[in-house]
Amino acid sequence: LITLDPGHFHAALVQKTAYPEVSQTVYIYAPEGFDVNEHLKRIDGFNNRVDSPTEWEEIVYTGPDFLEKMLTEQPGNVMIVAGNNGKKTEYIRQALQHGIHVLSDKPMAIDREGYDLLQSCFDMADDQDLLLYDIMTERNEITSMLQRDLSRIPAIYGEQLIGTPEDPAVVKESVHHFYKTVAGNPLKRPAWYFDVEQQGEGIVDVTTHLVDLVQWETFPDEVLTVDDVYITDANRWTTPISAEEFTQVTGAEAFPDFLQKDVKNDTLYVYCNGDISYQLKGVNAKVSVIWDYTFPEGGGDTHYSVMKGSKSNLIIRQEKEQNYKPELYIEITPETGAADYEKTLHAAFSDLEKTYPGIALQQLTPNVWQVMIPDQYRVGHEAHFGQVTEKYLQYLKEGALPYWETPNMKVKYHTTTSALERAKQKEAYQKRLAE
Repeated sequence: LITLDPGHFHAALVQKTAYPEVSQTVYIYAPEGFDVNEHLKRIDGFNNRVDSPTEWEEIVYTGPDFLEKMLTEQPGNVMIVAGNNGKKTEYIRQALQHGIHVLSDKPMAIDREGYDLLQSCFDMADDQDLLLYDIMTERNEITSMLQRDLSRIPAIYGEQLIGTPEDPAVVKESVHHFYKTVAGNPLKRPAWYFDVEQQGEGIVDVTTHLVDLVQWETFPDEVLTVDDVYITDANRWTTPISAEEFTQVTGAEAFPDFLQKDVKNDTLYVYCNGDISYQLKGVNAKVSVIWDYTFPEGGGDTHYSVMKGSKSNLIIRQEKEQNYKPELYIEITPETGAADYEKTLHAAFSDLEKTYPGIALQQLTPNVWQVMIPDQYRVGHEAHFGQVTEKYLQYLKEGALPYWETPNMKVKYHTTTSALERAKQKEAYQKRLAE
């Protein structure tokens, strides 16, 4: 493995576990400073933990010519990149040009220019038999997996509803927090993370996961094209960060010069929130992401999702009522008869129990069942990085990604970057009207 310019903690989480087919020597190329130092601390923490310590050996090069040095030496064949998203797409291009496979954190593009460059990267990877893949951890979250599987059982779900822009048939909502803990320690974020020109706006960042889930769950294993996407609405808005909060989460004593454009009255306003309403092959979907500074006591990042079928809605909730753990519910539609449905539900669910031993149904009301999920399936967000990496390593052995992955990644980033353009155009139009 080669780790390039690790500015996000996701780069370290790829190494939270070891892999039999991967050398324990990892080569890091980065500029000197906070980002690489924090990365090395996390790897050191994995190596020195009490339970299942890793044995990574980090060979580190730091200097202003870190990219050129990596391309010249090429000590590995897979580049891990998770950091400044404004630079990431170019990093990917350079690696592919030199014959290096890429496993990238999301997002791989944060604007239209980046999307166009990413398109050429996919073409380059295809021409050279290289694997370019983004880390979609949420596909390994057990409630999302079960939601997807249940939606493929007509006896339980019925047919996928189409919905309307006002009442979408698929909804994904995600709430995240700037100040939180990772691997048991308070997370220190780099100052550039709060600059949307470097990190990307919320509408092109976390929404990457949500758009991916809409595609992966609603049209599993299908090849999609950009013509399948029609954006009906998109919005963006800011989260205020005080000077004290900024210091707490970054360690910086003041807002740096590159953030002054977003500072008013000693408060930083970050365009980290957004929503996208769109149609995918005619199905109306809506995804939204919200960033708060930190979460209430006992809380954490949350996820809400609903898929609407003709017989039932499949709903994931992760609020205080669920102890901030994602839980999955089956809620029958008004048109479905409860008495007849219960027999059908248990009969159809038994097949799923064979795939996921230990899951069960608990009826909460005459019309609602909760899917009871054993703790063995709740491995947590940090462990999902290892699961994605294991799949990627298997694809490397096989010499190819699944046939639908690359075209659907293109559609995913087309959706997010087009939505950003739409949201900015809408905001500019509203501003002109107000004037």
